[in-house]
Order: sequence, then structure tokens, then C-alpha cells
Amino acid sequence: MLEKIRIIFSIPELRKKILLTLLLLLVFRVGSMIHLPVIDQSRMTAYAENMKKGDLGALLNTVAIFSASDISQATIFGLGIMPYISASIIFQLLGSVYEPLKKLQKEGETGRKKINEWTRYATVVICLFQSAAYLGYLVKSNLMNDAFLTSNGHLMMRWWFMSIFTMTCGTAFLMWLGEQIDEYGIGNGISLLIMAGIVARMPRAAQDLFGPIWTNGLQIGSEGGAIGVEKLLVLGFMFVAVVAGVVFVTLGQRRIPTQTAKHVRGRRQFGGNRQYLPLRVNQAGVMPIIFASSLLMFPQLLFRWLQSYHWDGFWGWFANIGAECFNRGSSLTYNLLYILLIYFFCYFWTAITFNPQDMAENLKNYGTFIPGHRPGKRTAHYLEKVMVRITYVGAAFLAVVAILPTVISTEMGVGYDVSSFFGGTGLLIAVSVAFDLVQKIDSHLVMRNYTGLLQK
Repeated sequence: MLEKIRIIFSIPELRKKILLTLLLLLVFRVGSMIHLPVIDQSRMTAYAENMKKGDLGALLNTVAIFSASDISQATIFGLGIMPYISASIIFQLLGSVYEPLKKLQKEGETGRKKINEWTRYATVVICLFQSAAYLGYLVKSNLMNDAFLTSNGHLMMRWWFMSIFTMTCGTAFLMWLGEQIDEYGIGNGISLLIMAGIVARMPRAAQDLFGPIWTNGLQIGSEGGAIGVEKLLVLGFMFVAVVAGVVFVTLGQRRIPTQTAKHVRGRRQFGGNRQYLPLRVNQAGVMPIIFASSLLMFPQLLFRWLQSYHWDGFWGWFANIGAECFNRGSSLTYNLLYILLIYFFCYFWTAITFNPQDMAENLKNYGTFIPGHRPGKRTAHYLEKVMVRITYVGAAFLAVVAILPTVISTEMGVGYDVSSFFGGTGLLIAVSVAFDLVQKIDSHLVMRNYTGLLQK
């Protein structure tokens, strides 16, 4: 492996791409530490620590993982790239139901550039609304620096607009950073920014896990909430097993054999090759977990809000039962709904991103067919049946990965910042981006007749 790393940095073009990517990621991390001047950081830190214990903290933790930011810290990159991802998802969903946009998607590079341009404009609009709402929440929570407040306790208008424009420009700058990595660096820029945000959370999680050991020393047994040797061994084994399982299913494919039709030109025969059509087991990726967890947060917040009024009678009983049923840590109802929603969004997202009719038509146009199935409608029906079956397995895998952090946090007595690395969106994104990066590096190595990173 050391020899392969030496070879990577001995190739001038590849070395420049990697160093530029690392430099841009460093710029991203530095910008993530620059706070807005209107925020009182001592109040913000204390508020963030208290918020981690509630349902809102769990929601912000999920959003922070996916947006490559820390929502609990008001920085110039506070919104992360979540507005850009939201705009991209909106256009992807519209592309499946809005006919003009669907035609534009089929126009190749020209259509892709036009959709990307519209996505950027939509990102700026979403940023303006989200930053205004986020800043209003911070003002309402009394987290402003007194020097920027009026005599009535309101934030000065010029500083209000300055903060909104700063956060909007921060997201636009991150969008530009991702595009620069795509063009001049290596790997997918937006995905690498998300991965950098996930990796940046690891020191904090390590401090939460090993801090008590550093203070009290390593001991046998876990009395009083201490971290014992056996707990560390179990956590280490589970981490390796979960990562291995995520890698196995992420790379898992259902290979459908295809045959190219033979044709004769002059005295030569072409075609007749036997190939495979790979269908991913986890076709939906990480999106079902994000949709399911986000949707379940709303009843959590609603019942917590109703419970805060301390009503008597039916409404008090209703609020207490609802809050207990949607308790993320210990509620069986919450976990069952979580699993059902993951299954639903797995099939929903796969139906949007995978079109068996278009795939069957493309195979027919290229003179390729699946043995035993006629080109056209029969092939599309077969592909749809196969995808329904493997999506069931992929959804089961996502359900297990999504539930694991909650189970480990509850049963092992570790913080959610630590248990989130044993499953959930963070681990799935990190593994997917890591393999995508390895494949990009491998393509450069193979092009120069070197062996890939994962090849012996």
C-alpha cells in the first residue's frame, strides 16, 4: 500500500489534483470555524449543549451530517450545502413528472448545463429563506451579541441583512468549491465536502468516548457509566462488522446477463458478445434514511410542544402518549414507523431514479437483449420485477443501518455522537464517497498501466 501511495504522488497530474482537492477542503474547514459577528458565542455554546439532549438536537444532527455543516454553530458556512442539495432533489423530482424538464434531461450535456444553472438560482433563493428563518430563530432564542441589538432588544436591520447575505454567499462559495473540485481536483466535489464534514466530527466523538478513560483510567467492567475494556472491545468489533457489511451491500450488484445481436458486414461478423447489466442492491442510496428521519421529527417536535403546556384531561394524556410513542431512543413505535418509512421511500426513490421502460428501450436501440425475454415491454417487465426484489433486500439493509445508532446508544450507554459512526447517514455517505474516490484514482493509475489501489 505504501508503494501504491508513492506511485500516486509520483504522477504529476494526479498529485496536483489531490493536493488541490486537499487545499480546497482545508479552505472549507477554515471557513466552518468563522462565526457570525452578531452571535454571542458563549450563549451559543451553552445553548447547543442543552439542545443536544432533546429531539431538536437529533434533528439538527441529522441535517448537519447531510449538509456538511454544524447547524448548532452559527458560522459563515452555517447552512452548508443543504440548500443546493434541496434544489437538486426538487429538480430531480420535477424531472419525473414535468414533461418539459424531462425532455431537457434527455438533451445530454446541453440540458444538464441548463438544469445546473436553474439549480444554482434556486439554491440562492432557498438560501435567502433558510438563512432568514435560521437567524430569526437565533434572535428569538436570545443568542445575539448585545452590541448589535437596538434599545428594544431587536437585531439592527443592517446587521440582519448582512448576516443573511453572508450565509447565502457562504453556501454559494461552497457550491463553487464543489465545482472546482469536480473540474480541477479529483472526486465528486459536493460529496467530498459532505465527507469532510463527517470526518471533522470524529475528534469530538473520540473525545466523548475516550475522555472518561483518560480521566478515570481503563478498568474492567462498566459500572456507573464508565467505559470498560469489554465495552471498547464490543464497540471495536461492531464498528468493523458494520463497516464491512456497509461495504458489501454498497458494492453489491445483481448482474443480469445480456446478449448483443449478431450482424454481418461484408465478410465479417460483429456482435454476439455476452455481457452483464449491473443493478445495484442499494439503488436508493442514503435518501430513504434522510426522508424517513426528517419526516418523523415533525410529530416528535409537535408532541413535545403540546407537552410543554402541561394540559390536564384528554389533551394532556394525548400529548404524553404521543411524546412517548415518538421517543427516538426507547420507543418501539418510533422504530417500527422508521423501518416502514424507509421501505416506502426506498421503493419511492427507486421508482423515480430507475426507469425500466427507458432501460429496455436503450437496450433495444443498441441491439442488446436479455436471453429468454423479448426486447421492449417483456424486458421492461422483467427488469421491474428484479428491481422490486433486490430493493426489498436493500431496504432491509438500510433499516438495520438506520436503527443501529439508536440501539447502540441505548444499550451500550454511549453518546449519539459516538453511535452515529456505527450506522446511519454518516457511515453510508463516507463509504460511498470513499469508494467513488478510490475508483477515480484507479482510473488514473490504470490509464498509466499501474495496478489499482484495491488490486493485488
